[in-house]
Amino acid sequence: MPVIQVSLAKGRSPEQLQALGEALTAAVEGTIGARRETIRVVLTEYEPDHWFVGGETLADLRAADTR
Repeated sequence: MPVIQVSLAKGRSPEQLQALGEALTAAVEGTIGARRETIRVVLTEYEPDHWFVGGETLADLRAADTR
């Protein structure tokens, strides 16, 4: 049972998250031959204020339009 865990900052639509889950499932199915019904995808979203890049929050970087 393959398990894919993805951490990402909040800010994507439900449709984008659905598409990501589908794409990851298809990638695992196609590359290692796992049966679709055995593949698990876990998306964990974090507040941009809780995600740091180079000591700055992602929220600040987004506000400054550098990320």
